[in-house]
Amino acid sequence: MINTELIRVSLRMGAIYIPDSVRPTDEITYSTLMLTHQLAVQGYAVSEPLLHVLNTLSAQDKVDIVKVINDIMGIGLNWAPLVKDWQTPTGQTFMDLLITGIINIIYGDNAPADIEGSRLPCGHFIPHALFDIERYNGCPLCGRQFTVDTTVINNHTKPRKTLTLWRDKDIADHYLALLSSPVALDATQVDSLELLLRNCPMPSDAKITVKETAMLVAKTLIDNGKEDEAAALMTSPTDILRFLWYLHIDAPIIVRPKTLLRRAERAGRHHIEALDRSETLREQCKRELKLRYSRSWCRRVARWLNGLTMSPQAACEAMHPHREMWVRFVRALRLPEYARREGFERLRALLDCFYNQRYTVWAGEVETARNRGNKAKLLSLLSQRPGVMARQLFSTMLHAGTEETLKAFTAVASQLPPRLLLTLGQYADYYFDPNVERVVKPPLSTPAVLDPNPLVYLATNEQRQQMIAGVKRVFEDVTQARFAATPTTSKTIYIDPELTNIPLSVGDRSSTIQDANAALQGQRFAVKGNTVRLFMQWGKGMPAQHLDMDLSAVILYPHATAESCAYYQLTATGAQHSGDIRHIPDMVGTAEYIELNLPELRAAGAQYVVFTCNAYSTGMLNPNLVVGWMNAEDPMTVNDETGVAYDPATVQHQVRVTSSSDRGLVFGVLLVDKGEIVWLELPYGGQNALALKYDTVTAYLKKLKAKITIGELLMLKAEAQGLKLVDTPEGADEAYTIAWALDAARVASTLL
Repeated sequence: MINTELIRVSLRMGAIYIPDSVRPTDEITYSTLMLTHQLAVQGYAVSEPLLHVLNTLSAQDKVDIVKVINDIMGIGLNWAPLVKDWQTPTGQTFMDLLITGIINIIYGDNAPADIEGSRLPCGHFIPHALFDIERYNGCPLCGRQFTVDTTVINNHTKPRKTLTLWRDKDIADHYLALLSSPVALDATQVDSLELLLRNCPMPSDAKITVKETAMLVAKTLIDNGKEDEAAALMTSPTDILRFLWYLHIDAPIIVRPKTLLRRAERAGRHHIEALDRSETLREQCKRELKLRYSRSWCRRVARWLNGLTMSPQAACEAMHPHREMWVRFVRALRLPEYARREGFERLRALLDCFYNQRYTVWAGEVETARNRGNKAKLLSLLSQRPGVMARQLFSTMLHAGTEETLKAFTAVASQLPPRLLLTLGQYADYYFDPNVERVVKPPLSTPAVLDPNPLVYLATNEQRQQMIAGVKRVFEDVTQARFAATPTTSKTIYIDPELTNIPLSVGDRSSTIQDANAALQGQRFAVKGNTVRLFMQWGKGMPAQHLDMDLSAVILYPHATAESCAYYQLTATGAQHSGDIRHIPDMVGTAEYIELNLPELRAAGAQYVVFTCNAYSTGMLNPNLVVGWMNAEDPMTVNDETGVAYDPATVQHQVRVTSSSDRGLVFGVLLVDKGEIVWLELPYGGQNALALKYDTVTAYLKKLKAKITIGELLMLKAEAQGLKLVDTPEGADEAYTIAWALDAARVASTLL
């Protein structure tokens, strides 16, 4: 039987994995024809090599493939909205809801005889003069859904994506690329790596350079009883702290407890004071963060710390930035008790140095030199740690001068990971522009917009241009030297023109999973027709309950004016909402839609349309919530009886929220004039789209635009290695296509 988990991994890369043991055959069986038809209605075609291998599969294997794709595309879930013919406005207003609510409060179960209306299964009385109840699948007052429809629309059979064949080598190469990726993996890659770790043996030639990846591998090794191999990945106290915190908060990054407490508090806030649970959720989070460890874990961590090759002073300096957290872990793990035992002498020396603070902090010396204006000592100290120098390069140039700083930096630049140099090269314009606000995205927190460094204003325009040119020169020189030093037998290269529009993914810690197809933040999708249909589905596998998630579209005009299409305004210029559902039915979830009309938006002068989803209920975005958009050259239809508007064949992009860090998420921006949709992931706080700060979105778009594209970096490679550009992939020694670019880990391994 085929492995369905590996099928999921390959589908994200636009392929279906079938083991080498399954051999192709030329005969096209009837069951294969049925399979290809099922794939076609989901928007997929199959390549010829894949078609011939599918012939050999058993009927059960073919059924399993269809089940995986159906699960990804939400087949079998409820796609009915609140309003049936929702593309025609209902005319519903806030006053209608207010009057209906007052009638239900005053009269309760005894509706007034002089008001004609309907008593719904939820118990609410709906006056016919205010609502045409025949147009609703549920209650317009409380948002409870009564009609469930698990069918979808299959009017479009023109495939969007062609699935290719993956064999054992392809799955092994992808596995190795994820493990060896020089940049941190996003949520999709992390999920794929976890599936691969669970189903495939560890490659012996994997070189893990990213600490977050090492944490995922260490957990798998410990679960499989390979203690010694896991211990080899713990090379510093920071690695140990990261791993322990990863087991505690399910994120392989070190986030301070106060950040997690603020996050929980934000999740509990509510516009209605009586429903506010911020303090309750904060206390609950505080209880969950308490540390409790078994004796086996105490011994394991004590052995890890005792086995470190670092000196006690160096280890304590690494522990210092998170000293408060370490104090808690030392107590919870009973480390002083183990330090008194025979054989734990290094642990004893480490704790003695830590508690008595017999160590110096290098970062403190750097800050002292910076504050006292001691340029020589500042640059000397920073040169000792090239990675820190790279992260502080821009501010150091403003403090110590461009020429001296770049001279010192050039001397150590060759020791840096290429991703750091790349980040510096692409953000120099962004940082030194006094008119651009910067967006930072701290892990598990909401993005913040920062004003430019005050010293940027003091520099002249000529000085700023010199700084930008200097940084880019170092980046290009070191990058070209690295490419030139890389041996190659290739003479020709093909670079897909579309790669010049796809930013290279570095530092984009996406927290959503792309099950249907992988894309990079900043990637643009062309709108095929005149409409774009947003969709959101949530509540899969959950019992019927109040769970209010909201889909919204914010229309931005020049001069900072905005208009919303959301639960509080179902009809807006060029946009129509399907109705606000607040209670989900049992197990199959529910859906909301928004239809955008491009000709109307252009006629109104709209500049952007921002796609957002929010958790109106207290708490974070619902796990397994799926958002995305559809568009097609031919008009998209809506089911006349139930209002279902979901056609999987027209889905251009969708993402699944697994563990959101906030209550709101921007998942796309429509560039109205260009007719393009930019996929991005920008979390924010707040119960609805009104909490979104529009300057944050525009600043983030500028940040994405500042990124170097895959095509631009490939051009640097071609120039450095003397490769000749050719027009077709078939005639090239090295071919870089869109399909290759979808594998972000392989792209990073090739170029970084």
